[in-house]
Amino acid sequence: MNMKILQNVLDRQFFQYQREYEEKALEVLRSGWYILGKEVTEFEKEFASYNQSRYCVGLASGLDALWLTFRILGIGEGDEVITPGNTYIASVMGITINHAAPVFVEPDNYYNINPDQIEDKITDKTKAVLAVHLYGQAAQMNQIKKICKKHHLFLVEDCAQSHGACYDGKMTGTFGDVGCFSFYPSKNLGAFGDGGAIVTQDKEIAKQFQIYRNYGSEKRYHNKLIGANSRLDEIQAGLLRVKLTHLEEYNEERRGIAEQYLAGIHHPSLHLPVTAAKSSSVWHQFVIRTKYRDELRDYLLEHDIHTLIHYPIPPHLSEAYRCLQLPPGSLPVTERYASEILSLPLYNGMTQEEIDFVINTVNSFDMTGQKNR
Repeated sequence: MNMKILQNVLDRQFFQYQREYEEKALEVLRSGWYILGKEVTEFEKEFASYNQSRYCVGLASGLDALWLTFRILGIGEGDEVITPGNTYIASVMGITINHAAPVFVEPDNYYNINPDQIEDKITDKTKAVLAVHLYGQAAQMNQIKKICKKHHLFLVEDCAQSHGACYDGKMTGTFGDVGCFSFYPSKNLGAFGDGGAIVTQDKEIAKQFQIYRNYGSEKRYHNKLIGANSRLDEIQAGLLRVKLTHLEEYNEERRGIAEQYLAGIHHPSLHLPVTAAKSSSVWHQFVIRTKYRDELRDYLLEHDIHTLIHYPIPPHLSEAYRCLQLPPGSLPVTERYASEILSLPLYNGMTQEEIDFVINTVNSFDMTGQKNR
């Protein structure tokens, strides 16, 4: 079979509703208003409502959502923030941009922060816990929220990969003080460029974000503080409004593909993803684990099936965070996952032929003679 399957394909969901996207883009272009206008205001209302939140503030990126959150919560030099060790490095950067220190906790069997290990990491310097809903699955938020309440800690959620995911029937992003979202194009609710947002139930926090994102200005040329230029633009907001109306449909399609993978992939060397009790997943990634990861990746590539590793280098072992002085072996579960994980193709618009080809090719992987690493 001559078939090339990329790990992600973005244009198919665009073509599915091409007319709606193009009409909205032209509407914004013809409006003559491109920054902080009607589209941003309406998107903020709609996204807040979708997420069962009182307030949403549109920003330029998911990283801006993170670092501005810790800035607004007053977390800085001398403070510590507990965060998962196996997250994407942007989660950690949101902490360290403010000169606070990340304190890493190992993941659980579902790739999210292990709530049973959080309290052991709390010190008198701890000011917050950052829960990351990795790969689209909601973390164990009831237990995490209980710990934060007990120790009077801020709770921040990184929802960059969990648009629409729930824990115990409640949307991710609504358990803590602030929920941080990215709209990078590959996200479940992806823009056609960069974008981000926060959701919160706190009116004052939302107001602070509105000031910070616009050069620290509440009123033009009246700057209350040293802020940032972090504004979700009108075109992206308008296009996100269109996509938001289809998000549940997109997520349901991803669930269907994941269910086919879970039912169809049978290979003795693979650990398939498992969804925790009370958690839902929107399947931002379909991540498998095997000690033959590199061999499987090469085998799939030989058959023109492209995969990715999310993420090959944990933040504590990256060159950027050498200053933390955490040597290999510091986070053994995180490091083992990093050496074993592989993300299979999963995207909106994936055909049945493509799904079947991935399943059959994975199942045909021959471990005989493979090096037991």
